[in-house]
Amino acid sequence: MILLPQAHAQLVEKAIQAAQVAGDLPAFDLPVIEVRPPKRAEQGDYSCAVAMQLAKPVGRNPFDIATTIEKHLPSAAFIGAVETVKPGFINFRLSEDWLRAQVETIIAEGDDLFQLDMGQGKRAQVEFVSANPTGPLHIGRSRGAIVGDTIARLLEAAGYSVEREYYFNNAGMQMQNLGNSLRIRYLEALGLPVEIPEEGFYQGEYLKDFAGELAAEQGKALVDADWQPFKEYAEKKMFAMIRATLERVDIVHDIFFNENSLYDDNSVWQVLAKLEQGGYIYESSVREGASEEETAKAAGLEPAKWFRSTQFGDKEDRVLVKSDRNPTYTLPDIAYHVNKIERGFDLLVNILGADHYTQHQVVRYGLEALGYDPTPLHVVIIQFVRLIRGGEILKMSTRAGAIDTLDDLIDQTSADVVRYILLARSPDSHLDFDLDMAVKQSNENPVYYIQNAHVRCAGIFREAEARGKGDEGANLNLLGADELRFIRKVLELGEVIEQSARELAPHKIAFYAHELASLFHPTYDTVRALHGDIPDDVATARLRFYRAAQVAFKRVLRLMGMTAPERM
Repeated sequence: MILLPQAHAQLVEKAIQAAQVAGDLPAFDLPVIEVRPPKRAEQGDYSCAVAMQLAKPVGRNPFDIATTIEKHLPSAAFIGAVETVKPGFINFRLSEDWLRAQVETIIAEGDDLFQLDMGQGKRAQVEFVSANPTGPLHIGRSRGAIVGDTIARLLEAAGYSVEREYYFNNAGMQMQNLGNSLRIRYLEALGLPVEIPEEGFYQGEYLKDFAGELAAEQGKALVDADWQPFKEYAEKKMFAMIRATLERVDIVHDIFFNENSLYDDNSVWQVLAKLEQGGYIYESSVREGASEEETAKAAGLEPAKWFRSTQFGDKEDRVLVKSDRNPTYTLPDIAYHVNKIERGFDLLVNILGADHYTQHQVVRYGLEALGYDPTPLHVVIIQFVRLIRGGEILKMSTRAGAIDTLDDLIDQTSADVVRYILLARSPDSHLDFDLDMAVKQSNENPVYYIQNAHVRCAGIFREAEARGKGDEGANLNLLGADELRFIRKVLELGEVIEQSARELAPHKIAFYAHELASLFHPTYDTVRALHGDIPDDVATARLRFYRAAQVAFKRVLRLMGMTAPERM
């Protein structure tokens, strides 16, 4: 299946080159040739304005240039008509015979419809979720999970070999706090006296459940143990819980990268040593260039190790090792990204919350300081989600009946609803999740609206089978304007995949899915296949059309990680 804008652009490029060879156009460097749908449908299916770009280098008016290009355009099966209009547009109309033939091409490609080769031979890694295993997966991480997995699906559709990775933050003080918290709950489960600390204590009910299970397994064997075995037990249980939650929304990671491994193999300290050797680290209780007030406040403090990130464009230097000799989050993050780059990926995608914006920039500066090219690294920043019910913002809490976790949200809606709504807005925009709309079984709910298109196709074929009607050997010349209008929209899918993958903009596939459904439902109402007054040959052709429509909706739904139901 071809990408039509690119195919048209190639024809224009060949026409310009042919005109130059013939002496109808002078020699010049070709600009990037863009072909897009025109603003008004009556102008055609695609339009090219390159003639207006060439007016200055050619020294002729754009309309004359466009007419010359049109004269040299090679023929192509997909071109039905070409028209040059002032001031210098070349407008194309697709061949209706070619459009009808695409019904069979769509059916033949099936689940691989518009499988592209832009990433062929390239490896991509998408790192997403990466929540600390200190509690169930919170809604705040859920949007990044859906965005990351959908980007991975789109990159696969674009031809990349993709690995999904979860950076397992199981080192640091938060994990020690988790271990201590479970230890206290364990002692409590044994009926022993405990004292709940005011800070660094995880109060989730899940820890009480873990503690009860641990007490049943170990009895009093761990009464005198420190936090370490409790940390390991809680981590294992939380890890299983998070994986199970992600599987509910059809997310399965290929790699779970253990943060502890960066300490086990000394990577963290090797990175620090290399930065020190390069002159990018200094020890001080206060950053260089600090104000007198900051310097006075730091008096008497133990020195920390600072990274000279300002040399790479940062607004201030950053602490990599605190005065207590423990590293900040930034140092192991730099070591982790060194590891990722050295694994040889052509594309590295990080899905991060808005609160990590500065952090990811500092990591990039660290890679530059170490001599690595950070170009393969791309970061998608995820803005926050608000839950809305009854027109009011719902406060998240752990109280009974409130929504706090991704599991809660799935339970109250569905996995498909969660995926679509969290996807259907640009990641860098705040998102309101309307719970009232999410549970509606009507066209007002975009999830229902899109999936119902696939359901309607499946229903047509159930009825056709019951009547003994098939769609093989269809005469596609009997398809009319409504069907061709929908096929034109299906043929935009390849461009949407290509653009979404290139821009790491997965919301574009959600927009497209809704647009496709918006064209389908009116077509379904007018293009009947099984009414008694429909001639058999027309019915067969229309059934074949609906077969192609079903293929398209299944492909689009699966690209979004959603199911393609046959009944609702």
